[in-house]
Amino acid sequence: MEQRRIVSLLPSATEIVDFLGLSHELVGRSHECDFPAEVQRLPVCTEPKLDPQGSSREIHQRVTEILRSALSVYRVHTDVLQQLRPTHIVTQSQCEVCAVSLGEVEQAAAELTNCHPKIISLQPGNLADVWHDIERVAEVMNVAAPMASIHQRVQVCQTLAERAIARPTVGCIEWIDPLMAAGNWVPELVAMAGGVSCFGTAGEHSPWLNWAGLQAADPDVLVLMPCGFDLERTLQESQALMQHPVWPSLKAVKTGCVYVTDGNQYFNRPGPRLVDSLEILMEILHPELFRDAFSRSYEGQGWRSLVLAKVGG
Repeated sequence: MEQRRIVSLLPSATEIVDFLGLSHELVGRSHECDFPAEVQRLPVCTEPKLDPQGSSREIHQRVTEILRSALSVYRVHTDVLQQLRPTHIVTQSQCEVCAVSLGEVEQAAAELTNCHPKIISLQPGNLADVWHDIERVAEVMNVAAPMASIHQRVQVCQTLAERAIARPTVGCIEWIDPLMAAGNWVPELVAMAGGVSCFGTAGEHSPWLNWAGLQAADPDVLVLMPCGFDLERTLQESQALMQHPVWPSLKAVKTGCVYVTDGNQYFNRPGPRLVDSLEILMEILHPELFRDAFSRSYEGQGWRSLVLAKVGG
């Protein structure tokens, strides 16, 4: 049997491959794949067509401009794929902004002369889709998917949430300028963690949001999880929110219930670590219940209080 040579063009797909115990079969990755850390030694097979630095508004404008004439905001290095001779390429067709488009991957694969890789395209819309994608990759690779560990951790959080005295309303922000609320699997995570999501619908793409809508909903808790931004970058971008005239009037701001998260490593990646994302929300929304059940904490690594972050520097 031919030895598998897997190329992952999506960070969450790389994490799925690792979760299935197949990291040793990875031979290439996307420019954004960085977990587990060992994958960063692998050849990079994609690159962005835009400068990823700059403010949320600047990045949004660059992405909008590129998508007017291109399938996605990334390009595939066909020459690298040719050298790697992959047997499998894992990609996605869920969002043209998140990673290379399926069409571009198929075109690149068709140009390869020394191999004919099987393309596995992921398109998760909700949590059930994410878990199914893990099982589907496992089936293609002919390995077992250890889903019991995921479902057990989910169940622990749901059981804890049932003990919560109150269920706060929660506004999850996926982009800062312009405002975008978090959809897809995030509303489900909020509900499982004992909150009530103000924006977004489970299984549907993240919706744009305006300041009037944010002010009208006035959630008890605000959680910032900009797509592709780590904790420090999100802290920096939060300055744009704090300068808006509506910001000081929001309930969550007045009560100090605004939190920044590492959306790039957690909430934005539809893979196994969405369970960590669920636990992060549980720790934010119900810290007492979380401390009673868990010996670990994500604070400082996965999330921080915006108020404390600004005070502490």
